Amino acid sequence: MIVANNIWKSFGDHSVLERISVSVSEGEFVTLVGASGCGKTTFLRMLLGVESLTRGSLTLDGQTIPSEPDSDRGIVFQQYSVFSHMTVMENVSAAFGFRKPGISGLLFGEDKRKAHEQSLQMLERVGLADSIKKYPHELSGGMRQRLAIAQALLAKPRILLLDEPFGALDPGIRSDMHKLVLELWEEHQLTVFMVTHDLKEGFYLGTRLWVFDKVRHDPHAPEAYGATITYDLPTSTTGQTEAEFQKLFLQKTY
Repeated sequence: MIVANNIWKSFGDHSVLERISVSVSEGEFVTLVGASGCGKTTFLRMLLGVESLTRGSLTLDGQTIPSEPDSDRGIVFQQYSVFSHMTVMENVSAAFGFRKPGISGLLFGEDKRKAHEQSLQMLERVGLADSIKKYPHELSGGMRQRLAIAQALLAKPRILLLDEPFGALDPGIRSDMHKLVLELWEEHQLTVFMVTHDLKEGFYLGTRLWVFDKVRHDPHAPEAYGATITYDLPTSTTGQTEAEFQKLFLQKTY
């Protein structure tokens, strides 16, 4: 489904990524870990189409990834990607307005009724049916993140991009969100890429775990080389693999 061939990314003289060559099949759940600043979010932005490549190629179904977001790709950020001036229902229904031709995005008649009906179904699925008239500032952190996920999924993306979506949540709520995301991944047959700093979360959620790290260093030019994917681990043997990985990288913080 997705093929990255020898990707390099630089910002001026600062190399962020280098020599990234991977392929991902439809339906995989890929988690990305690595030290801060090693290019995980940059790679996610390339998949979204808002960051260009310096070298190499990145394709979706054999075609170059479009240079701007489209309905194939939905994204959820750590900082609650919802509209603060809209109610819960309006936030989710906006996904239908965005797909409507024209500049207004306004829905009327049968279109509005269908949008409301499908939005309510999704909000029920993520546990927000009782909060449709509330505004984001009236919701807890976990509820806002559920709203962002509902908003992204109603656009019916094939690929869901998650940029540290649970980093600001307490452990109990994170556990609930893990369960929800896994259920939605299976139900909607999504291909998921998720950036996380939590190694255990990465192993628990993903079918594959990618480790981004710098392997080349020049003390005289510390920004000359970028990070690459140093490990591409299947997580089917989670217990043993995770224990070995934790021991191997005891001195590194992801």
